[in-house]
Amino acid sequence: MTEDRRPAKKPPMRDVLAEAAFALFLERGFERTTVDDIVARAGVGRRSFFRYFPSKEDAVFPDHERCLADMTAFLADAEGGDPVATVCDAARLVLRMYAENPEFSVQRYRLTREVPGLRTYELSVVRRYERTLAGHLERRWAEDPSAGPDASLRAEVIAASVVAAHNNGLRSWLRSGGEGDAGAEVDRALELVRAVWGGADERPAAQVAAPQAVSVGDDEVIVMVARKGAPMWRVVQHIESALGSA
Repeated sequence: MTEDRRPAKKPPMRDVLAEAAFALFLERGFERTTVDDIVARAGVGRRSFFRYFPSKEDAVFPDHERCLADMTAFLADAEGGDPVATVCDAARLVLRMYAENPEFSVQRYRLTREVPGLRTYELSVVRRYERTLAGHLERRWAEDPSAGPDASLRAEVIAASVVAAHNNGLRSWLRSGGEGDAGAEVDRALELVRAVWGGADERPAAQVAAPQAVSVGDDEVIVMVARKGAPMWRVVQHIESALGSA
């Protein structure tokens, strides 16, 4: 048997730069680290850095672009089923990215708590995820007559709920130092979203009976019967409609 003497495959330059940048951020602090420091540590020129990262803030979050691309592809391939469940599953791709490297994820979380500029940058990334999820929901409901006139608003609200639930579970895991089951925390949070909004495009409006006004003494009371499992948005829509016309 001959020994394999082929040289080890070099890591991608993007990863080399991100690793050098993050090591320096931990050693010197984010504010005291310059792009020149990063490229010197990585052994490349400034042009190489800016070929991969527009700024040093981007080097703190090198994996989000790939994750956004994966999420977009996942949603594009999704067919049928409950769209709320689909966007919840898409959010789990972000969790998987964090869980792939717990030590780095925890260090980055701590760094972003210390540097306001990084926190602001992180919020802009979160907003991109939210817009991606909302866009999928809007497209799913665009040609659905039962979606109602507020489909776009509902898509934004649900997407924000999914992101908030996911981040609540994720940050709980990060604050623990990456201990325990991150998936369990996130699943518990996302199930709450599905319990409220799930099945929003699978049940016809008839499953929620039209509210009826009845007189009780000198007052008028709105009475409504809703089938078990009716989506909350539909129930609220009927109540608001009844109150508006009362």
